[in-house]
Amino acid sequence: MMLHCSYLDNKDIFSKSDPFLRISRIVESGGSIPICKTEVVNDNLNPKWKPLCLSMQQFGSKDNPLIIKCFDFNSSGKHSLIGKLQKSVADLEKLQEGKSGENLTITSHHGHKKVLKGELFVDQFCEKEEYSFLDYVSCGFELNFMVADDFTASNGNPQNPDSLHYIDPSSQLNSYQKAIMEVGKVIQFYDSDRRFPAWGFGGKTFDGTISHCFNLNGSAGSFEVEGVEGIMSAYASALHNVTLAGPTLFGQVIKRAAQIASKSVSYNSKKYFVLLIITDGVLTDLQETKDALVKASDLPLSILIVGVGGADFGQMEVLDADKGQRLESSTDRVATRELYSLFQCEMFMVGRFLWSRRFWKSYQDSS
Repeated sequence: MMLHCSYLDNKDIFSKSDPFLRISRIVESGGSIPICKTEVVNDNLNPKWKPLCLSMQQFGSKDNPLIIKCFDFNSSGKHSLIGKLQKSVADLEKLQEGKSGENLTITSHHGHKKVLKGELFVDQFCEKEEYSFLDYVSCGFELNFMVADDFTASNGNPQNPDSLHYIDPSSQLNSYQKAIMEVGKVIQFYDSDRRFPAWGFGGKTFDGTISHCFNLNGSAGSFEVEGVEGIMSAYASALHNVTLAGPTLFGQVIKRAAQIASKSVSYNSKKYFVLLIITDGVLTDLQETKDALVKASDLPLSILIVGVGGADFGQMEVLDADKGQRLESSTDRVATRELYSLFQCEMFMVGRFLWSRRFWKSYQDSS
């Protein structure tokens, strides 16, 4: 849904208002609960906002009343109300169909009448049925596991015991191996052929070039390995043949996974793909990653990113949809659903049972 306002009342003296919208749902008690808001459009009395995505979990029913308030943003946090209206989602759809606006008003100081403060228009309105991760599974879709490991230099020299890639002679698993084992053993139960695409990124490969999506098994033609054990073996072998380099880029790996999922859809295959990306650092291709995620949001694909080591992974949280605002690409396309979750490796310390529950809950909530 895309909204814009016209002829808003100006709340500022030396400039124009900086408007944003806040949408709230009315609850049975008579109060209201905010469910989403737009971005702020600076210095504009005729603002047009980026698309908003609302789910039925947020508004309950198309006939439930919503309160839409338009505020003038103030850095102090004390935003000034410009005007408001009450409409249901069904009403907003009718506004778009009729190409008509609805008055934003406030009650006069005397409380006897409403004062016009602008108009709200619905430029675009569309409905789309979203299928969750569990919908795919319950409909008989087979899960397919894919994995990509970070081979950037920030992991440390694999020969050094302090390295995140260190292979312990006593068979104690490093963080990468733990993530592969814990996630892979959950998913391979639902994967009939147990042939898994496995890649690396950020490493200098066999031909001396830095690659951001290379086959973990070293093969030029085949990127699949046999089972979780095959991933573990290919990973250990790659550490002897690949030089750690950088930078940390996710875009190419996500695009490669999306290509496989897209090809499966074109063949009408009942497959759902889960890509596990294990990384120790903050990505440096944020916009390319956003673009790849938005493009992949129409596909039967979910992406789980596990952060290892002590880096601050807060930057990656911007990839998660929040407060009704879906991920947006550089071409202004909006993701049709959430397909990304970020965890940190410490969660594996709580045991496989709890991890499995968190994994399924993550995709039930976010897909």
